[in-house]
Amino acid sequence: MLNKTTAALALSTALVAPAAFAQELEGTLTIFSDMSNPAPRAVMESLAAEFDEMHPNLEVELTIIDREAYKTQIRNFLTANPPDVANWYAANRMRPYVSAGLFEDVSDLWEEPEIAENLASTRGAMTIDGAQWGVPYTYYQWGVYYREDIYDEYGLEEPQDWETFKSNCQTLLDNGVKCFTIGTKFLWTAGGWFDYLNMRTNGYDFHMALTNGEIEWTDERVRQTFANWRELIDMGAFIDNHQSYSWQEALPFMVNGDAAAYLMGNFAVAPLREAGLSDDQIDFYQFPVINPDVELAEDAPTDTFHIPSGATNKEAAREFLRFVVSADVQTRINAGDALGQLPVNASASIDDDEMLAQGFEMLSSNSPGGIAQFFDRDAPAEMASVAMEGFQEFMVFPDNLDDILARLEQARQRIY
Repeated sequence: MLNKTTAALALSTALVAPAAFAQELEGTLTIFSDMSNPAPRAVMESLAAEFDEMHPNLEVELTIIDREAYKTQIRNFLTANPPDVANWYAANRMRPYVSAGLFEDVSDLWEEPEIAENLASTRGAMTIDGAQWGVPYTYYQWGVYYREDIYDEYGLEEPQDWETFKSNCQTLLDNGVKCFTIGTKFLWTAGGWFDYLNMRTNGYDFHMALTNGEIEWTDERVRQTFANWRELIDMGAFIDNHQSYSWQEALPFMVNGDAAAYLMGNFAVAPLREAGLSDDQIDFYQFPVINPDVELAEDAPTDTFHIPSGATNKEAAREFLRFVVSADVQTRINAGDALGQLPVNASASIDDDEMLAQGFEMLSSNSPGGIAQFFDRDAPAEMASVAMEGFQEFMVFPDNLDDILARLEQARQRIY
């Protein structure tokens, strides 16, 4: 339990609490969190302390559980002894708990203007069966990080469409530079390519239906996604032997100038800078349009707060969810010295970082097609594993496509 002295100390560097949150709350608010790494833990402890201080008649009890242990414990504690608030993840990762009736419907919060207007880009990620089941508190962008100096050397512009994307690639290849580095030893990186190619080819709703098991993998629209992917493979766009590298081991190809770009999450920026690339050498662009008839959707893995259906203090829990998504709190907890990611509230501010600024603009206003959670979050774990093995195999042996899709379709029928 957090005492008031601890809370006061935690608040010494915190923002003044918005007056809108000052309604009277009583009793105890229990929070279970998986934010066990040092920086996220400090954020969670500060949030709990601040909320405790804001409400003199409320006691906040915070329990932090090791992140991996939390994954195995969540179903048990949601069923047997649920807290009032719990961390988890958006989209399909929350579906089992929604389907089991273990998460509270918080659609009422999403009708409030502050949330409806400022969190609009993440609404789809929090929606199952037409209702919202929690709120996001942080996410990060994916996109194409590229060597701006190499692009400048060969007169290349950031591509807005598929044809320019490919013509840029051909120019690089003609000059002995691979278009993209990638390491697929751990399969999820290939999942990122499939996500973007499928969302740009067929749209967000199709992609979500596919990951939900509603569309056959042998569907011609899925084949078109792979046909687009094969254009790049046949060009030789990707580094050789990528299946031998982890995502970190693929970074030197970009650092050394052997490859010009990386489709990756924003977490790749820090190691690129640490390896010696300056902000004058690296830049970021949104994955370009393939099919102009579909709106642009993005991968932005999102961490969330939920109210268990068995919570005992749902009034205080709802107020905590309002608090954690407010613009001021979002600005503070996502700062570089805290989570170092992007605020989900479009009215929040971000650190003076070029990559974060571009990602925030893209996700807040330039991704009307929706926010996906990444393939291994949007699809059930078993389906994700089988599919990503297929994606890696396709990148190495594209002629195996028929066998790969047949295998994925068999898995879909069995798993769903």
